[in-house]
Amino acid sequence: MSALVLNEEQQMLKDAAKRFMVESAPVSQLRALRDNNDETGFSRELWQSMVEMGFVGTLVPEQLGGSQFGYVGMGQISEQAGRNLSASPLISTAVGGVAALLLAGSSEQQQALLPKVAAGELLLALAVDETPRHNPAQVGTRLEAQGDGLVLNGRKQFVVDGHVADKLIVSARSSGADSEREGITLLLVDRTAAGVRVERTSMADSRNAAVVTFDDVKVAATDLLGEAGKGFAALELTLDVVNAQLAAELLGLSLESFERTVAYLLERKQFGVTLSTFQGLQHRCAHLFSELELVKSAVLKALMALDAGADDASMQVSLAKAKASEVAELATNEALQMHGGMGMTDEFDIGLFMKRARCVQALFGDFRYHANRFASLKGY
Repeated sequence: MSALVLNEEQQMLKDAAKRFMVESAPVSQLRALRDNNDETGFSRELWQSMVEMGFVGTLVPEQLGGSQFGYVGMGQISEQAGRNLSASPLISTAVGGVAALLLAGSSEQQQALLPKVAAGELLLALAVDETPRHNPAQVGTRLEAQGDGLVLNGRKQFVVDGHVADKLIVSARSSGADSEREGITLLLVDRTAAGVRVERTSMADSRNAAVVTFDDVKVAATDLLGEAGKGFAALELTLDVVNAQLAAELLGLSLESFERTVAYLLERKQFGVTLSTFQGLQHRCAHLFSELELVKSAVLKALMALDAGADDASMQVSLAKAKASEVAELATNEALQMHGGMGMTDEFDIGLFMKRARCVQALFGDFRYHANRFASLKGY
C-alpha cells in the first residue's frame, strides 16, 4: 500500500494553488459575485488565469494540451478552492466534463473537445440528476429513434454551470425501466440547440446551477458518448471522479472553518480571559481536529485509488465523500456556534462556508447515499 503522503511535485502544485486562490480567488470575490447577483457565477478573467496556471488541464492528456497530472494533483487544487470558496467551473468542466470524455468519449471526440477545454475555450456541464436526491440510475429522460435520427425529451435539475456551459453531457434512457442501470446512454448536447431550455437557479451558496428541459431535441449518432444503452458504467466512474474532488473541496473548507475558529477563540475575550482557555471549547476543538485528520487520509486514499485504477476505488470514493460530508457539517456547525452571535452575521465569512458545505454535501450524493453505497460495495 502506498504511503498517504504527497510527492514533491504534488506538494508544489498544492503550494501554487494555495497562493493563486488566496491572491486571485478569495472569499471576497464570492461576496462580490453574490452581491451583484452575477449571472455567470464566476469571473471569466479568473477562469483564463486558471487556464494559464494549468489547473484546467490537470486531468487532460499531455498530447491534447493538458498536463495529465492526475486525480491527486487535481485534489490539491480542489482543496484550496474549498479553503477560499473560489467560484469557477472547475468541478463542472475540468473534472466532470473531462472525466466523462476520457471515460466514454471516442478518440475523435476527445481530440476535438479536450484541447478546447484545456485552452479555456469550452465549458461543459453534467446533466444527470432528475430527482431531489441524487440517484443516477433514476433516468426518465428518453432518447428515441425518429426517422433516420434520434430525439431527446426530458428534464434535468441541479446542473452545475448548466446555464453557461457550451455543451451538456446528458444521461438519457434508450431502453428499460426508469430505475434500471441498463439502457442508459451518455450524449453531448449543445446548450443552444433547438428544443433546449435552460433556467438558471441560484443555490444557497450563491453559486449557479440550472434546470434543463429537452423538448424534441435532435441528436446525431456522432453525439453519443460510447455505445447506446451502455453508458452507466462510464457515468458511475465519472461521478466517482467528481465526488473525490468534492470530498477534497469539503476538506478544504472544513480546515479553513476550523482554523478561522481557533484564531477567533485565541483573540475573543469573555469574563476577562480568551475563549481558548475554556476547557469545554478545547475539547470540542480537539475532537474536530481528530475528525479532520481522518478526512485527510480518506480523501487522499480515494484520490490515489483513482490514479492507480484500483478495484476498490469506488468504495474509497464513497467512504471519502461520506466522511467529508459528515465532518464538514460538524466543522461548519462548530465554527458558527463558537463564533457566537457574530457568526450569524454577514460581516463574518463563517456563514458562507456553511452554505457552500451544505450544497457540496448534497451534490452527487450526500452522506446517506455514499454510506449506503459503501456498505453495498462492501457486501452488506
